[in-house]
Amino acid sequence: MTSPRREVLEKLTPVLTKRWLSPEAWRIGVYEQLDGYAALRKALAAHPDDLIQLIKDSGLRGRGGAGFPTGLKWGFIPQNDGKPHYLVVNADEGEPGTCKDLPLMTHDPHSLIEGVIIASYAIRANRAFIYIRGEAVHAARRLRNAVQEAYAAGYLGTDILGSGHDLDVVVHSGAGAYICGEETALLDSLEGFRGQPRLRPPFPATHGLYASPTVVNNVGTISSVPYIVLGGAAWWKTMGTEKSSGPMIYSLSGRIVNPGQYECSMGITLRELLELAGGMLPGHELRFWTPGGSSTPLLTAEHLDVPLDFEGAAAAGSILGTTATQIFSDQDCPVYATYKWLEFYHHESCGKCTPCREGNYWMVGIYRRILSGAGTHQDLDTLLDTCDNILGRSFCALGDGATSPVTSSIQYFKQDYVDYIEGRKAPRLSAKQLVGAH
Repeated sequence: MTSPRREVLEKLTPVLTKRWLSPEAWRIGVYEQLDGYAALRKALAAHPDDLIQLIKDSGLRGRGGAGFPTGLKWGFIPQNDGKPHYLVVNADEGEPGTCKDLPLMTHDPHSLIEGVIIASYAIRANRAFIYIRGEAVHAARRLRNAVQEAYAAGYLGTDILGSGHDLDVVVHSGAGAYICGEETALLDSLEGFRGQPRLRPPFPATHGLYASPTVVNNVGTISSVPYIVLGGAAWWKTMGTEKSSGPMIYSLSGRIVNPGQYECSMGITLRELLELAGGMLPGHELRFWTPGGSSTPLLTAEHLDVPLDFEGAAAAGSILGTTATQIFSDQDCPVYATYKWLEFYHHESCGKCTPCREGNYWMVGIYRRILSGAGTHQDLDTLLDTCDNILGRSFCALGDGATSPVTSSIQYFKQDYVDYIEGRKAPRLSAKQLVGAH
């Protein structure tokens, strides 16, 4: 295995991940030795509106998948409205292949907490909530311990560092529903209701948690804030591209030599990421991959040089998403992979809207029929027609995301479907598994 070229190595930009390998980096003493809470002191000396402008100037965009400009979202919060303001951190990471927020909270929880305090000060919020998946027990313990340490050190509570700003933080463990990663479903769950998306408008910026102005941001987004406050907007924009600034944590998994988290300047290509990760496993050749998790349209080996930023992924017909880069080889089946993803979306659909609830149910049945050798050519038309009735017609983005692997796999790998239908490929599922297929 050859070492990565210098120009590729230079694209590694450890910012959010720089403390991960430090011994006991999750403890407040170690964090403070490594610039911890220095940004908070700087932020508290500034006017809240100046902080919002700083984040706007940095070009920071949401790291949760949608890529919405963070400073713009903060600026939507109405001021002097007489209502309490809330900051909610979406730590409900649960999409197949997505795994960048959990290690961040486990290894460096104080960076998130410092970001929470700064963001809350900027939007004039006195209560903040971190909504984490119930299964993420270890990360939740680290977060709760870090919150206790921050209270003891005077970074949380009343009159933080003599600034006059008060803030209480609650770490809330959800029940493990993927739908609660959708911000309005998360808010309903946080209020004690069943996690289902709300109709918008009104938007959370004016009617969010407890019908009050609320900012909902991803873990990676809020954790980026202290670095921007310390380094400045101009420094942040030295990384990434003009419209997709800063570094991004790319989660590489699958048929590669060294899976893991690679924090690089946005705009890096899969070819370069594979070079950093030691390449494909011996005996495997790249066939298809997801740039941002299972809800993003598949790309192929022809897309090795697509810039992995928000604009580059979109231009290639996909979405950057959560940068969960799942890599599949010529020994993997795109039809079977799509079926397993679809089973997940069918299971995780909240059932509130008909297109998602019924559409995913029927598509799972069709995939079972195709993979058991009982499929027909008409099934492909039915799949595409069903996707057309889900995309843009479901209540939230879960339905839209479920159609992505279906339509893209048929676009690039239709022959694989035809081979199952015409008997050139051996069935992957037995007749017993066909029970319940339609």
